[in-house]
Amino acid sequence: MNSACPSPDDGTPLPDLAARHGLSVSGARPDLADYVRQLWGRRHFVVAFSSARLTAQYSQAKLGQAWQLATPLLNACVYYLIFGLILGTRKGIPHDVFVPFLVTGVFIFNFTQSSVTAGVRAISGNLGLVRALHFPRAALPVSIAVQQLQQLLYSMVILVAAAVAFGSYPAPRWVLVLPALALQFAFNVGLTMVMARLGSRTPDFAQLTPFVMRTWMYASGVMYSIPVMLEGKPDWIKVALQHNPLAVYMDLVRYALIHGYGAENLPEHIWLYGLGWAALLGVAGFIYFWKAEEQYGRG
Repeated sequence: MNSACPSPDDGTPLPDLAARHGLSVSGARPDLADYVRQLWGRRHFVVAFSSARLTAQYSQAKLGQAWQLATPLLNACVYYLIFGLILGTRKGIPHDVFVPFLVTGVFIFNFTQSSVTAGVRAISGNLGLVRALHFPRAALPVSIAVQQLQQLLYSMVILVAAAVAFGSYPAPRWVLVLPALALQFAFNVGLTMVMARLGSRTPDFAQLTPFVMRTWMYASGVMYSIPVMLEGKPDWIKVALQHNPLAVYMDLVRYALIHGYGAENLPEHIWLYGLGWAALLGVAGFIYFWKAEEQYGRG
């Protein structure tokens, strides 16, 4: 017996009839190439959605969008007070280098941290949108990464001012900031997609994320020089910390912007590591998210 449901007229199985007329299962996951094309077709939505989120972020505060500059600046001041003055983590870093060194570390780390913490709720925090409209769900985590990139671009005003104030004037290697941030953005997009899928099924994951990110921050040399602080420790520890992705991207931006932070402070082949992390997380994260496309918003 044919288990397929027959159509009421000529006995043609309904799946065959649907295929004949170009119909497909609602919410079915498209193949990867089609999915990329659909996402590219929603690029204007991604940019508009990220801009709207950025504007709404401080809409209830009296200072409004001024907090886009004030928040990272205040964070840098707190870290300088605690780690620079009280704990003395600027060991091995000249005074005129430490402030832009620290500000760069805070801003670059926050670029990824904010993407990750917001990405956990990319699906679970937008269930109404996910269930009401048909669009590639990857647009949500991508829009979060774009939003954080926009926030970083605002923060670059403070970062450039700190560099200039301490003697690091515009130079040809400042151009290297662009590819460094592009690589970190690709890394952030992939990581945000991973977090979005994990958070869509496990809401408690959002409670664990801040602890993971805090540990990552202390292991990435945000407020200290990894080679100096780990002097005398086993080499594998120094290698592991220097080559973790956030330490790599911080070092690349520090080298580009800070005059006193030369190539001797960088691990060998650092650009290859930066490219490798971006490609690995960017591609793997996208595929990992796409694999569960049919599951988002259900259950």
